[in-house]
Amino acid sequence: MSKLNIDADYLLGQLRTILSIDSPTGYTDNAVRYCSRELERLGLKPELTRRGAIRAVSQGGRREGARAIVSHIDTLGAQVKAIKSNGRLELVPIGHWSARFAEGARVTIYGYEKILRGTILPLKASGHTFNEEVDTQPTGWGFVELRIDAPTTSAEETVALGIDIGDIVAVDPQSEFLDNGFINSRHLDDKAGVAIMLATIEAFERSGAVAPVDVHWLFTIAEEVGVGASSVIRPDVASLVAVDNGTTAPGQNSSEFGVTICMADQSGPFDYHLTRQLTELCQKNGIKYRKDIFRYYRSDSASALEAGHDIRTALVTFGIDASHGYERIHLDALRSVGELLTHYVTSPIEIARDTEEFSDVQSFPRQPVPKTKSKI
Repeated sequence: MSKLNIDADYLLGQLRTILSIDSPTGYTDNAVRYCSRELERLGLKPELTRRGAIRAVSQGGRREGARAIVSHIDTLGAQVKAIKSNGRLELVPIGHWSARFAEGARVTIYGYEKILRGTILPLKASGHTFNEEVDTQPTGWGFVELRIDAPTTSAEETVALGIDIGDIVAVDPQSEFLDNGFINSRHLDDKAGVAIMLATIEAFERSGAVAPVDVHWLFTIAEEVGVGASSVIRPDVASLVAVDNGTTAPGQNSSEFGVTICMADQSGPFDYHLTRQLTELCQKNGIKYRKDIFRYYRSDSASALEAGHDIRTALVTFGIDASHGYERIHLDALRSVGELLTHYVTSPIEIARDTEEFSDVQSFPRQPVPKTKSKI
């Protein structure tokens, strides 16, 4: 079929909006509502799990053997661990990220009774007071505190403000969109993936394309804490492609341009056949791509498999610099991943037996073997 064009303006508009909605793991309801309304506007009927993971289905030629695409709405953040005697807050992180990137961040504290603003600071923040100690103090969550923008110098005064242990702290994204395509922001992992999926759905629905099987568009709410796609996948789904960030760091092969296909992460190799299909779609359609392996990384696909879903999984990524910090991406990668997804959801089914949970060995796919070995 003809190429489905990704609307870059729509993609960027969605990314701007989603970044503006706080959604650290545990406080995702508002972002879930926004994404659900946008899916409805695009013509789909989103279904929500009890906690808010989203599933919307584009009907294809067949229900069995459905394909699923997933990204996660939740982001990193923090929680109030203790209220200190000076009225400031001790924090613990939500998700895995360094306190080095928390220092200086502007934040919102979501209390049950009141919402307040503040700043995360190192314990020794004033050079006029601590001199060189501001540079030599250790880095870690035990060495930062949250200064609340309200009159308080004691634990009692902070409690009276309506702040309590366990309150969610959302970190400002500090987003900047440049004319040359670069985007700098916190939480691009994985709000950029959400924007890519919405732009893919928009292109798919606008074109009137019909997929060979149902396409399940999934948006999860707890990937950063390891839960991810564990409870939002129906039994008729045969394959799952996760959309997330790839790390453009020394020793990695990821790029901020084109698509980066992850071959393995800390949970092991991704499915041979599905990954190969995505690679061949890039080659056939002139989409720039690279392959990479992520050592300290897991995605929605890992939680899906750990939950017992017998599905093929793959991971396609947009290269991101300084992941889980102040991140940077480029529009070229976002658009490229979206183009790959449009080709994937409209491509023919390559493994027919995947419509069945169990089948005979004759229909089971093959992997290449050396010519010197007998064919199995």
